[in-house]
Amino acid sequence: MDSSTTMYIPTYNDVLAAHERIRPYVHRTPVLTSSYLDGLAGAELFFKCENFQKAGAFKVRGACNAVFGLSEADAKRGVATHSSGNHALSLTYAAGRRGIKATVVMPETAPKAKMDAVRGYGGEVITCAPSTEARERTLEALVDRTGAEFVHPYNDHRVIAGQGTCSRELLEEVGELDAVVAPIGGGGMISGTCLTLSNIAPDTKVYAAEPKNADDAWRSLKAGHIIEDDAPQTVADGLKVSLRERTFHFVSSYVTDILLVSEEEIVSAMRLVWQRMKIVIEPSSAVAVAAVLKNPGLFAGRRVGVILTGGNVDLDKLPWINKA
Repeated sequence: MDSSTTMYIPTYNDVLAAHERIRPYVHRTPVLTSSYLDGLAGAELFFKCENFQKAGAFKVRGACNAVFGLSEADAKRGVATHSSGNHALSLTYAAGRRGIKATVVMPETAPKAKMDAVRGYGGEVITCAPSTEARERTLEALVDRTGAEFVHPYNDHRVIAGQGTCSRELLEEVGELDAVVAPIGGGGMISGTCLTLSNIAPDTKVYAAEPKNADDAWRSLKAGHIIEDDAPQTVADGLKVSLRERTFHFVSSYVTDILLVSEEEIVSAMRLVWQRMKIVIEPSSAVAVAAVLKNPGLFAGRRVGVILTGGNVDLDKLPWINKA
């Protein structure tokens, strides 16, 4: 199920328009550094901290761009989506700012903290089985019943343009970078990053970071077509979904490589950031950190941007405790 009937690919003008549209509703998040992590990586790292973003994740950028770009007639019918968490939080946040209804289909395995947060923002949650097929089937029935505007978590030109504002801010703050690394699940952030960098910093390489346990984007890039992996098991719950047509366009056209990391490497990187940088990031964010630390040959001596995509964590289920 798509959010439109045509395959519109957003342009950099869409990113610029999105940046102006969402400015009143999102944070311009800080860029932090860590001499300790620089030493481990042998590189100069610049962490774009979307864990400090409204609703705790970068996805509020794309959600706000979609919601505040709606006509009054469309907005009155409300918005709907399916999401494992952060897009759900972001869309309900954006809908609340505009004063419209938001309904979210969430897998029953989604973190309770994220479900509670969606409800806290005033959104309605409908649960389904933890598979992409179940999400899309449940969402389609919801949209047919209510007429709500479907805002796809990533395969939506409005969402991709909104996510592209993140890397624009990063380069405005720190200047030229040799590479930018971000996590990849459905590919919204990576697509936005590719869109922005290919226009304003075409020599900057874009690397996607992905869990080995959910490596469908890596396999898709190697195969030259989308390969779906329904309901993979990984601690990085935000990266369990597969690429779609718009995001595969950007991945296949602009991503230099996709770097895979193990579950142990994800948890280790997450804990390292908590300990050394004193900030809360979620496992999906840690995937990008783990990829940089695992591949010093790629990044040694380079200036590297790392997008920390979110900080929504279930504190009762931290991955380094409750092992029994």
